[in-house]
Amino acid sequence: MQWNAPDAIWFIPITRPRRSRAENRNGPGPADAALTRAGHHVHLTRDTNSGEAAVTRESTDLQALLDDPSLLRTQAFLAGEWVDAGDGATFDVVNPARGDVIARVADLSRAEVARAIDAAAEAMKGWAARTAKERAQVMRKWFDLMIENQDDLARILTAEMGKPFAEARGEIVYGASFIEWFGEEAKRVYGETIPGHMPDKRLSVIRQPIGVVGSITPWNFPNAMIARKAGPALAVGCGFVARPAAETPLSALAMAVLGERAGLPKGILSVVTSSRSSEIGKEFCENPAVRKLTFTGSTEVGRILLRQAADQVLKCSMELGGNAPFIVFDDADLDAAVEGAMASKFRNNGQTCVCANRIYVQAGVYDAFAAKLAAAVDKLRVGDGLKDGVTTGPLINESAVEKVEEHIRDVLDSGGQIVTGGQRLDGLFFKPTVVTGVTDAMKVATEETFGPLAPLFRFETEEEVVARANDTIFGLASYFYARDIGRITRVQEALEYGIVGVNTGIISTEVAPFGGIKQSGLGREGSRHGIEDFLEMKYVCLSV
Repeated sequence: MQWNAPDAIWFIPITRPRRSRAENRNGPGPADAALTRAGHHVHLTRDTNSGEAAVTRESTDLQALLDDPSLLRTQAFLAGEWVDAGDGATFDVVNPARGDVIARVADLSRAEVARAIDAAAEAMKGWAARTAKERAQVMRKWFDLMIENQDDLARILTAEMGKPFAEARGEIVYGASFIEWFGEEAKRVYGETIPGHMPDKRLSVIRQPIGVVGSITPWNFPNAMIARKAGPALAVGCGFVARPAAETPLSALAMAVLGERAGLPKGILSVVTSSRSSEIGKEFCENPAVRKLTFTGSTEVGRILLRQAADQVLKCSMELGGNAPFIVFDDADLDAAVEGAMASKFRNNGQTCVCANRIYVQAGVYDAFAAKLAAAVDKLRVGDGLKDGVTTGPLINESAVEKVEEHIRDVLDSGGQIVTGGQRLDGLFFKPTVVTGVTDAMKVATEETFGPLAPLFRFETEEEVVARANDTIFGLASYFYARDIGRITRVQEALEYGIVGVNTGIISTEVAPFGGIKQSGLGREGSRHGIEDFLEMKYVCLSV
């Protein structure tokens, strides 16, 4: 089985480090200063013959790339209006591949977010009163518009986040699928009739929208993470206030443009762009009009939000960090396992919470798997995601690059070896890397690398590897490859994770419940289970 990178469509959430807001306001950082002295911005396209990076000089005129330039907005979408921040504040959006500022976006205050919440609460009165079919028709139109404009949405996404255009285009289709799915699923929000406990009592259960939903999403999937949350919330009749990551607000604003065109009523959806993340989080947690918070991001930030939400006893959905094991047993199809590892490890350049962070390979096939994986990794093309043929974009910021370098140094200092890669390229680009001789004492065993580093751990027995895979506070995604049906049954049941991929490295779909256990989160997104967190249950006792 051959792994063909350009044909692979990979979807998963990430979180990117980037230049600080202080650096944005105060001028260029060290890397920008170097580029300014040279008089140009840098991006890379990997030379597949020499394996070296070819440097070109280019800046980003994003509006000129779009078929519909009106999708590129820099004002916030507040209570159905496109507005600047009241104090005129803005923050920069930077293309991580080229280092140039591609937009300056309205930087809203906490008070302005409160206005969006009030507007959503008011708009809910009419929206929730519509029939499920009427809401579904609007959701369907929104879905259709996203599909019609997927190329422009993908160009915006790639420019602000860095992932290759083909991968970004796949994310748009994936995100839109949640809008379509939940628009239809809301027609099947059923109640219950319960046999009465007395002759004159009639008992029933009805389901109603929970109320205004506050949403905080990461930069790694700037379209899909919002769609996975807005889809169920709006479909059942809730108001929705989205705070996208400050690194990637343009995708969220483009979605709002299309939502407005689709007929979402004024005020029911707001996109509150802001660099003041802690202030906005507090407003969502402390405003009594907000009845639910949905968050995707790190476990550390999730804990903070849960503590803040406790005073309001606010219902929360949390999709948090991971430390995904990827296990290759000696009876596995090695070519299929390599294909799965490439998808699971290197999508989004390794910057996802369900990426394979620990690759365990049984001793009998360890060397063969390492050689096959390294050969596949060498075929990756690193460069600007807006260029044809690129399969791997930049890391999100300098901190992300330093984390990869730190983990590689630790592996080498502790006796491990580099099989391929291991070098930083120019700017925020890093050569995809495979390392062997990795042990559980190394940093890569307990910390998310969030980058293009594949560490290979050796194991001997099934019992041993299951215990090692489960030895973590996280429990989001896991993967394993095997043929023996008995082993498959035992291992899928023994792994302590919310998601298990068996002989596949691609796991996310709108029709299945996505989420983790342990400290990887609360609740599920996708499937019929994903709509439950946006509904309240009301028991009615009728005396006749």
